[in-house]
Amino acid sequence: MGRELGAESPRWSEASAALGFDLRRLCFEGPDSELMLTANTQPAILTASILALDALASAGVTCDFVAGHSLGEYSALVAADGLGFADAVRTVRARGQFMQDAVPAGAGAMAAVLGLSREPVTQACAEAQAVGPVQVANLNGPGQTVIAGATAAVQRAVEIAKAKGAKRAVLLPVSAPFHSSLLAPAAERLAGVLAGIQFRDLRMPLISNVDAAPLTAAGRIADVLIRQVTAPVRWEEVVQRLAKEGVTACVEVGPGKVLAGLIRRIAPDVTVLNVEDPASLRVTLEALR
Repeated sequence: MGRELGAESPRWSEASAALGFDLRRLCFEGPDSELMLTANTQPAILTASILALDALASAGVTCDFVAGHSLGEYSALVAADGLGFADAVRTVRARGQFMQDAVPAGAGAMAAVLGLSREPVTQACAEAQAVGPVQVANLNGPGQTVIAGATAAVQRAVEIAKAKGAKRAVLLPVSAPFHSSLLAPAAERLAGVLAGIQFRDLRMPLISNVDAAPLTAAGRIADVLIRQVTAPVRWEEVVQRLAKEGVTACVEVGPGKVLAGLIRRIAPDVTVLNVEDPASLRVTLEALR
């Protein structure tokens, strides 16, 4: 991650100094078992995303709005100058560790429910509450909803969703039930970290995960990030709001292009691009020109 777009970028040394270990070496050399730990994955993805953003900025590309899916909201805040890069790296490492610590391994789970609208999925979660806590975690787009909670309750909700007509409902290979009430302890610990950070007013609006509304005031950032830990990611509504605000092109930065695919489904009239390596950077710059 990040090698092709910025192997010699000073971002690596800045991130490594903030974290207390060589993030560049971990991303380039592994081992994968260490890189895949949530506390390492989160700062690695954030750094790779900012390297892609730096490449766009070097070519003169600016943006009018920012948005990010879960962890990506921290990259979006860095892009809008509401949060310093080093502070972001430190915070997402702590966030990842807090999330991992909140629920014992195996006690929580997440599942993707495909081909079923939001209401029946919500009902499935409500019916499965008899087994344990489970709720909608990601509203990713039409017919794509992720649920999270106690493992037995998620499994029961999957069964109910299939009975309600879901085309597919499968457990996801994740380490914790993200964006569920089970992560309340993580939200409390994160609040302590965020209390020590100096946020700034954003240069352009962030459409936030928790309410799909524009955010620019520094004083609101910590609250949004704390609520995000246990609240659903309302990605479909975020993209709809961007389109309503007049956005005609979206560029996903960082590893992969999952969000680009979701955006195309949610807002088919919006031009969708991505930057994760030199080839995709060239394509994106040409399209934006």
